[in-house]
Amino acid sequence: MTSDEGGGRAEIPSEMTTRLPWHQSALAAAGGAGLDALMASCRYRTEGEENFRPFWDAGKPVIFTLWHGRLLPCTYHHRHQGVVTLVSLHRDGEYITRAVRRWGYTAVRGSTSRGGLEALRELIRHVKQGRSLAITPDGPRGPREKMKPGPVIIAQRTGAPIIPVVSGASRAWYFGGWDRFLIPQPFATLRISYGEPVYVPRQASEADIQTIMLDVEQRLAGLMKRVEGKW
Repeated sequence: MTSDEGGGRAEIPSEMTTRLPWHQSALAAAGGAGLDALMASCRYRTEGEENFRPFWDAGKPVIFTLWHGRLLPCTYHHRHQGVVTLVSLHRDGEYITRAVRRWGYTAVRGSTSRGGLEALRELIRHVKQGRSLAITPDGPRGPREKMKPGPVIIAQRTGAPIIPVVSGASRAWYFGGWDRFLIPQPFATLRISYGEPVYVPRQASEADIQTIMLDVEQRLAGLMKRVEGKW
């Protein structure tokens, strides 16, 4: 995929910026450069691109849905493709926001606990204007690898398909927070696996929403087994 792909470029002036002390800003900039070098040293293998490619090539948005702990390889792989992502309003979210903006993402700030309703409305507006999304439905605080309804609700309101996606690494560090956040080691091989599209009927009931959430969660679990298989 090239930087000109991605289902439309309509702009919505929505990003929020939190001012950081100068020394924290300097550390964030240095860390961003180091992260760029680390991710560029890795090799990427993908499977299942046929599950989103027809939508992408036709300029139609999709809702990439992935676990918080595996977002780094996927985020880097889809850099500069006009994707919109949801980032927490917490102070730590500002560092993530600056990182994803370096990679060409639009960051919508909010979460299920703070600013959630307005963030949801904003994400829906982006999809209706042709922008693809990347959402971590177990973020920002977990529980790990358990679905929340956000992606399913957005799919219901917009008709865009959910595309489950998972990443794994041949060598990686796993940080000990709630999400066991994966950071690949230098020159690792990264595997990114995309699942089949999931559609949500416009008239889906609350029970239907819960069933689809469980289905997407199970699909992500299956993809995790694939990327964690033998290298």
